[in-house]
Amino acid sequence: MSRLYLVPDRKDMERVCALAAEYGCAFEYNEFYMPKVMDDPESQEEIIADYKTCKDAYFGKDSVEKGFCGDTMHGAFLDVTIHSDDPLIRDASMLRVRQSMEIAKRMGLKGVVFHTGRLAGFRAEGYLRNWRDRNEAFFREIAGQYPAQQIYMENMFDEAPDILAGLAERMRDVENFGVCLDYAHAMLSRRPGREWIETLAPYVRHIHINDNDLQNDLHLAVGAGRLDWQEFDHLIRQCRIEAPVLVEVNGYEAQKESLRYMKSHGIYPMERERED
Repeated sequence: MSRLYLVPDRKDMERVCALAAEYGCAFEYNEFYMPKVMDDPESQEEIIADYKTCKDAYFGKDSVEKGFCGDTMHGAFLDVTIHSDDPLIRDASMLRVRQSMEIAKRMGLKGVVFHTGRLAGFRAEGYLRNWRDRNEAFFREIAGQYPAQQIYMENMFDEAPDILAGLAERMRDVENFGVCLDYAHAMLSRRPGREWIETLAPYVRHIHINDNDLQNDLHLAVGAGRLDWQEFDHLIRQCRIEAPVLVEVNGYEAQKESLRYMKSHGIYPMERERED
């Protein structure tokens, strides 16, 4: 079974650690994308120390869960526009990405998630070319500078999967670059889930899931909205995608509800019940 991830809560770590232990989950940290944290090394160290202390206290310093090597984090994404024609915006965006990668390197994390940052629905040829070429050049450089960390490019409110797939295809030779498929984001587009999963399948190395009403990005517990999770499960298995899954909901109760729903319905990466 591919590994599951949860977003930890420093204020409720005992319960979250217990849930993670029950389902074999790693953590994806969700504080480090905020500008006020990226610009404050003392705040970064406080957050890192808090998590380390909590994990050591629950799992034990000699357990396989010690440290952060199996964990991931969400990198900078607010207003990050690597492809901008404005050099000031472009330079600021690159700085934020580098800051994210430095935090991940210091923690020894497995990977970092970034967003496409593209204007959804805007498909002018020059704009798309800039997005592809500038992201490719920059993330090739970043991947080479941080070979111990995976880089996952996540679809945000992209209207279709083809542009992200095009970038991923050009970067197939970069071993530590791949796609983070956010299924909830994909289902807010007008394209069917099958198109998203089949198009991105060769490049998917990480998955985000949560539920919504097919209109808004609500981050509901899995099974609490209108997404068709049987279709998701069928398509992921049919396309032979083997990638870890972040249950991207906040709070212990929503996480527990999601994991129980996934287990009872055999939703990837949970094991399906065997048929007699």
